[in-house]
Amino acid sequence: MSLTMHRATVPVLARALKVLATLLEKGEAHAKAQGLDPAALVGARLAEDMLPLSGQVQRASDSAKGAVARLTGVTAPAMPDEETTFAELQKRIADTLAFVESADPQAFEGSEDRTVELPTPSGPLPFTGEDYLLGFVLPNVFFHVTTAYDILRHKGVQIGKLDYLGQIRS
Repeated sequence: MSLTMHRATVPVLARALKVLATLLEKGEAHAKAQGLDPAALVGARLAEDMLPLSGQVQRASDSAKGAVARLTGVTAPAMPDEETTFAELQKRIADTLAFVESADPQAFEGSEDRTVELPTPSGPLPFTGEDYLLGFVLPNVFFHVTTAYDILRHKGVQIGKLDYLGQIRS
């Protein structure tokens, strides 16, 4: 089986979102077990100029749903960045995962060569679909999932590399 844009996008993003959901479950359980305010963990940051845990989840979600939308030509669901609880973050992940996994594999055909424009404050950044996926989307999603992991680990949540890797075989 050759590697298709669908296969390089949907399963990879779905796995990252599932890992993120599991990390949040462990974070919430840690807060409860330690008698900590869960909101403090949701708002925790590695550094003052970085987004909090909630922002990391929101950006991972935005990147995943934006990738599927741009590569297939559909509209991504709107999700305002208003989550302040673990339950709200889990719902966002579940909604994003449902959108990602609902993508029609045939809609990805030819997307490797399709022009994708990423809006930025200084104007659109043009990519080929392949360059967008491999050079922007995947590194960006992994950055935000890793940063969420790091925030939780820094706050004492007992997670390790295998939690980050998630289910290794499908």
